Amino acid sequence: MVQDRTEDPAPADTRGRAEDLRAVRARALAGPGERATEAQHARGKLTVRERIGLLLDPGSFHEVQQLRRHRASGFGLEAKRPYTDGVVTGWGTVEGRTVFVYAHDFRIFGGALGEAHATKIHKIMDMAIAAGAPLVSLNDGAGARIQEGVSALAGYGGIFQRNTRASGVIPQISVMLGPCAGGAAYSPALTDFVFMVRETSQMFITGPDVVKAVTGEEITQDGLGGADVHAGTSGVCHFAYDDEETCLAEVRYLLSMLPQNNREHPPVVASDDPPDRRTPDLLDLVPVDANRPYDMHRVLTVLVDDGEVMEVHEHWARNVVCALARLDGQVVGIVANQPQALAGVLDIEASEKAARFVQMCDAFNIPIVTLLDVPGFLPGVDQEHGGIIRHGAKLLYAYCNATVPRISLILRKAYGGAYIVMDSQSIGADLTYAWPTNEIAVMGAEGAANVIFRRQIAGAEDPEAMRARMVDAYRAELMHPYHAAERGLVDDVVDPVETREVLARSLAMLRAKHADLPFRKHGNPPQ
Repeated sequence: MVQDRTEDPAPADTRGRAEDLRAVRARALAGPGERATEAQHARGKLTVRERIGLLLDPGSFHEVQQLRRHRASGFGLEAKRPYTDGVVTGWGTVEGRTVFVYAHDFRIFGGALGEAHATKIHKIMDMAIAAGAPLVSLNDGAGARIQEGVSALAGYGGIFQRNTRASGVIPQISVMLGPCAGGAAYSPALTDFVFMVRETSQMFITGPDVVKAVTGEEITQDGLGGADVHAGTSGVCHFAYDDEETCLAEVRYLLSMLPQNNREHPPVVASDDPPDRRTPDLLDLVPVDANRPYDMHRVLTVLVDDGEVMEVHEHWARNVVCALARLDGQVVGIVANQPQALAGVLDIEASEKAARFVQMCDAFNIPIVTLLDVPGFLPGVDQEHGGIIRHGAKLLYAYCNATVPRISLILRKAYGGAYIVMDSQSIGADLTYAWPTNEIAVMGAEGAANVIFRRQIAGAEDPEAMRARMVDAYRAELMHPYHAAERGLVDDVVDPVETREVLARSLAMLRAKHADLPFRKHGNPPQ
């Protein structure tokens, strides 16, 4: 560890002091030594500066408060006062655009947060908010520094307060590259996106030892709060990768899709993929039979520029797909039912996932395209007792509150309340389109016929034949593909082959859309 420099006499001239500064900086950059670096690599993890080098454009990083050291005493801390105090803070660029970053150095105090450490983070967060630029945190810390007591806990409070103040103002991305326990896990939970690396990063409020002591359950750190658990079960993690290099490359890609702040639009990138490209593949991808599944991912890759899609929460609530992509170079957020998972129904988790994604898109001026093929909300005692009404209302609230351009496209079935919730025209979609395979109704024809014609069916000599006739009659009267268009509930019925062109043209028209919400301190969304 670097010793207190008050013990060393300062050189007498400027040239000597400049040499001294270079030596001090070299020690700060070197960190605690080769042994600590080797131990970090042995855990399968990169060092803090290796990570920053992968995240930011080469040579663009400007460090802030590199020479900061803690002022704490007791428990041996006064003899250990390393430069940076276990966190590297500063700014650089990603594809030429400014990004602020703070990164824990696990080699110093295990990356634990103390007063000086927290103050550095507070400063860089304040700078990011003031400059209107994204903030990325590279998390690899052991929580609060126990030796500093309540001062460390207060440092977390300052971070949480700034996370909340920055919410919806600048993009905030948390990258989990090591352990994150206790109250420290709440800062990532307050940010827009959470990335995790399998086997090396974990998040939990109480660790395995506490769980065992309280409940008797035995579980590993990964089993309790590893990347796959949070990506597929809890929904805490949006993206999970096998190694740090891939993870940080994907953070860079995500940043390329986001604006600098809520007053700007996402960057438009010129594409060689023509906006009027016809999409005949869609004619074969989506079956007319509403009961036959298909993969919505294949539909998305046909529609968007170069087939490139960045799916958010890919492994959680798979019955709805939320993704960022580009159409004619413009970033769009896509919400789509996934018939391959639970037939594409909306349930508690799918509603929460889509609602959060819609809110993020609206906060950062990203147009929303919704693709519907939804049979309704998932029935069941667990869903009702779990609050499907409350959770489904989150998605409804998010759409109704969104002022960005909103386009919905009904591919096949759109039944009941789920049709209304999935950005129907009645809740404010700017443009609503449908394919000629669409079926918009309160429920499926079979269920509707059983309700409406139950007496006729029960009294018929051949109930099954009567039921089939009534189903056909209901479908012909109320579920033909032009029924909604005739009543103005969809703006047009489009040929699937022309879908990309229609969406691109509509987005171009809506690019300058401006809508104001009534003045209020904030809404009171369903929780």
